[in-house]
Amino acid sequence: MEIQELREKHPEHWNMACAIRTLTLDAVAAANSGHSGMPMGMADVATVLFKNHLKFDASAPKWADRDRFILSAGHGSMLIYSLLHLTGSADMTLDQVKNFRQWGAITAGHPEYGHVDGVETTTGPLGQGIANAVGFALAEEVQRATFGRKLVDHMTYVIAGDGCLMEGISQEAIGIAGKHQLSKLVVLWDDNGITIDGKVELSDVTDQKARFKASGWQVLECDGHDPEDIDRALTAAKKGKKPTMIACKTHIALGSSAQDTSKGHGALTDATLIADTRAVYGWENGAFDIPKGVKDAWESVGSKGAAAHAEWQTRLEAMGEGRRKEFLRIQSGEPHRRLPNLIRQIKKDASENAPKMATRKASEAVLKAINPVMKETFGGSADLTGSNNTLTDDMGVHSPENRKGRYMYYGIREHGMAAAMNGMALHGGTRAYGGTFMCFTDYARGAMRLSALMGVPVTYVMTHDSIGLGEDGPTHQPVEHLSMLRATPNTHVFRPADLVETAEAWECAMSSTKTPHVLALSRQNLPLVRSKHIPKNMSSFGAYVLAESEGKRQAILMATGSEVSIAMEARELLQAEGIGTRVVSMPCWELFAEQDEAYRKRVLPGGSARVAIEAGVRHGWDQWLLGERGREARSGFIGMPGFGASAPAETLYEKFGITAEATVAKVKALLA
Repeated sequence: MEIQELREKHPEHWNMACAIRTLTLDAVAAANSGHSGMPMGMADVATVLFKNHLKFDASAPKWADRDRFILSAGHGSMLIYSLLHLTGSADMTLDQVKNFRQWGAITAGHPEYGHVDGVETTTGPLGQGIANAVGFALAEEVQRATFGRKLVDHMTYVIAGDGCLMEGISQEAIGIAGKHQLSKLVVLWDDNGITIDGKVELSDVTDQKARFKASGWQVLECDGHDPEDIDRALTAAKKGKKPTMIACKTHIALGSSAQDTSKGHGALTDATLIADTRAVYGWENGAFDIPKGVKDAWESVGSKGAAAHAEWQTRLEAMGEGRRKEFLRIQSGEPHRRLPNLIRQIKKDASENAPKMATRKASEAVLKAINPVMKETFGGSADLTGSNNTLTDDMGVHSPENRKGRYMYYGIREHGMAAAMNGMALHGGTRAYGGTFMCFTDYARGAMRLSALMGVPVTYVMTHDSIGLGEDGPTHQPVEHLSMLRATPNTHVFRPADLVETAEAWECAMSSTKTPHVLALSRQNLPLVRSKHIPKNMSSFGAYVLAESEGKRQAILMATGSEVSIAMEARELLQAEGIGTRVVSMPCWELFAEQDEAYRKRVLPGGSARVAIEAGVRHGWDQWLLGERGREARSGFIGMPGFGASAPAETLYEKFGITAEATVAKVKALLA
């Protein structure tokens, strides 16, 4: 539909949509930075969605049964900021809009979860939003099946662009959604044919509609500037039994001289261009000035969901007390009150029975205790269930026939899995964990970084964590991955040494509200090193004294995971020669760094030789070897000099010198 026809046939709609367009132009111009074209092009779609379809209450942005709106094309952030301001968000004041992209403002360059209510997830890295949305829709399905439609019954809407659909993660995501028939998921594709470099045809020949159809989606089309056609498509989408993609044919930077060009993708800041565009729109108000009638119309949209919210609240209060409390508990993210006792019992039994097991198997044992009690858990694996040990008998496998199922076979889709887990956690009411091999954190990295950036408490179960996996060789043996993950802010990386530390790591993960956890777990069996039962969660301190020196302390051995038992064996050899040796287990560096100076000094006092043992690269270890009262002349490292090799695990440890004997030799050399 052409602009003049649209203005004449739908004047109210046109003015409401142009409020989005002009706020976008004004904010980008004020910042001299941003992306104008997408909000200008998708303003009609967004207006129809919010006005006619989206269930929300602007005064209660955290209402559990609201529809979710996700702007996957996060570069067009002024679209969502305009919508929030216009509909009456308490956070999104006009001053915040005027300070778009400025220090201290909540209007960041790309939408950031936690900065402002109404932004459901952090987007900008293209494809993440659409993949998160799969997790949102999955969480809705499980909770609707568990608590019933009277309490959980909402849609997830996504605006995605060509960039989102070109990213490989999009195929992983839509494959999962199609397989599981997530009919309450609707993707609105901004089909404008333009990327930064120019026309889409410069780089792509994909028939996106055919791709979605092949992946099990319902595919619809509409004129992205005709409100009646947009409404028709959205109405049909909500009736479908599959996830729906609506191809919205639009003009980027609608009405400007940059329309339908790559220039329109970026910041339109030229004063003449802006003035000319306002004239095309018939917009006579000044910068950031929204006519009262238009603002009132938008605020009416923001308040229309208040009645539905009140009715929902009445239904919630009518529930039985126990069921209501459980619903509110899982929505808040509070762990079950029985969790600490469950963990303590596992630890006590382990100390008494001293099982020798791989920490991946230990993780399974812990999950067998946690999952039947914390029924908000949702697990999965990227085609490695039997190796990751992530499925417990009580969960049930999720499928269109079993919406209560809490376990998913994700297929070989590490990135899609991780992003969906973020979405489930962001939705609320779900504690998501998923597994793959540690080396394949490379494939999940984009979503893992966003877990940390957003402060989302998902748990990554990463097994086969070292050369200890053996014959699969260096393609599968992680050596740099611990260092990479530890370098990521707001990520707790646990590498437990035995069943006791694994249980403690899971307690930390299941109690977290703002931090993702990575559990690096062994393939090979390991002896129990925590033989004395201590009710306190020692791993929550990050590091602790596992074995004290006998006699004068001359050496401190620091180790994680499978190498803690090597440190304990080396200690016995050193003590036999009269060299007093302390062993410090360091399951989580990040938590140890958070402890006060006094505690860190008690664990790592000065004056002793220090040797760190870990079957990975040295990078990062100097924080503990040379810092914290350490000295370079009296410190050493036992670990990997580079990539691994294909051989049995025992051979690899011997050939790479990660042994008790090599540790003893290193200590003696430092003491000489």
